[in-house]
Amino acid sequence: MIAVRVHRDRYVDSVVLLSATRAINESAGVGFATAVMGTPANLAALREAGVAAGDVEDVTANDVVMVAGADDDATAAAGLEAGDHILFATRTPGGSGGGGEAAANPASLGAAVGAVAGANIAVISVPGGYAALEAHKALSAGLNVLLFSDNVTVDEEVELKDHALAAGRLLMGPGAGTAMLGGCGLGFANVATRGRIGVVAAAGTGAQEAMALLDRWGEGVTHVIGVGGRDLSAAVAGRSARMAIRAMENDPDTEVILLVSKPPSPDVARSVVAECGSTPLVAALIGLADGTAVPGAEAVSSTLEGGVAHAVRLLGGNPPTQWGTLRADVDAAIAGLSAKRTTVRGLFSGGTLCYEALTLMQPHLGPVWSNTPLDKQFHVPAPAGAHVCLDLGEEEYTQGRPHPMIDPEARLELLRMLSDEPDIAVVLLDIVLGYGSHDDPAAVLAPACANLAGAADAPRIVVYVLGTDGDPQGLERQRRAFTEAGCVVAPTNARAALATAAITVRRSDIVDTEL
Repeated sequence: MIAVRVHRDRYVDSVVLLSATRAINESAGVGFATAVMGTPANLAALREAGVAAGDVEDVTANDVVMVAGADDDATAAAGLEAGDHILFATRTPGGSGGGGEAAANPASLGAAVGAVAGANIAVISVPGGYAALEAHKALSAGLNVLLFSDNVTVDEEVELKDHALAAGRLLMGPGAGTAMLGGCGLGFANVATRGRIGVVAAAGTGAQEAMALLDRWGEGVTHVIGVGGRDLSAAVAGRSARMAIRAMENDPDTEVILLVSKPPSPDVARSVVAECGSTPLVAALIGLADGTAVPGAEAVSSTLEGGVAHAVRLLGGNPPTQWGTLRADVDAAIAGLSAKRTTVRGLFSGGTLCYEALTLMQPHLGPVWSNTPLDKQFHVPAPAGAHVCLDLGEEEYTQGRPHPMIDPEARLELLRMLSDEPDIAVVLLDIVLGYGSHDDPAAVLAPACANLAGAADAPRIVVYVLGTDGDPQGLERQRRAFTEAGCVVAPTNARAALATAAITVRRSDIVDTEL
């Protein structure tokens, strides 16, 4: 049976909704769970999942809808109570949890600003139709803004960023999921050591990969400023990136700037880099076309790994250049792999990681189909025998369910299905650690990998774990769990993509490709 509970006129942001969904799902005996705002798209997804139309009658976008599927009423009700506990847990002034008198939630942004003495940044996560207005309010109140919301139009984004420029404030986003300012992580962030490199990123998991590699390779970061995925497009023209680079230029602790983006407008990239004065800038422009010139950059790379390595070398560091352990693992994976297994399935939680993998695999494999393809002609559904990489964080996979970085269930379902596909040579997975992500993804996904890898005539599984030693999930513990499950565990996202291509075409030397 499916139980539904509606809380009228009670807006809750997406991060809390995702936590509530996880709490319902983890309640004993619950087989299906979700907590969403009652937008038309979410209601349509709920009806497709089996929720009766009468149970969500007259629900609006300002209402919270919680759903629990279970075998009996009592189990479903217990799941909904677990969700309520997350949604409406009382908080004591100056902290959270514990006893004491509950602090009322501010009724408006203005009240929120007044309630937090000395606040200088607002994190905004509301439905896209309201996001621009709330961001304008925050800028007018003198706050910098991390705009987590998406579904903000390009015109609204340009207006917001012009407002921010006029106000002398930073507008990060829309769709900015990651930032670290003065050592404080916002959104999905990793625990990175303090260092000398500042990151300006128009790519969420691209920013996280940069943070993680800088930490692991001995440098760390000063700040990470996410500017939104469209910022370096011709329409937005790098408005936030230029301001972020000027801020890094004025920061005495930042000795190198690392600019991260999917393919930008070349003219915009040049104008953004031109904002740099004396501080060296390295550009990691994922999938950048060969021969694209970016005057003023100390180095330009088409991969995250390459960009981070260049930045570390500028400060006298020595990032790894030899991948002997990985190549040995790839050689072992190739041995005994059935000749009939010739295709790749990538199941990604990070959109930038998926995109980078596509750029690195396609030269070796030919066309790789995706819901976010390099070339629109290779958009899924794919023909039989095609290579496929999916970004499971895209809207078509997250309507009515949590993001895969938070809840691995979508990937578990697909992993189970892959056991019936005899042509798959390699399954490629990314695992993103840090605040906001699932608290122990290996505990859920590694057993499924072991089941798939342990079958007769099994495909190989390549895993990349994005994280740092300081992340709460424990980087080495996560990596070890996947190794013990029979996976090839790669040291960077780029090497995971190259290892996948190497196993598929049975050429381990691909792993050593210079980036």
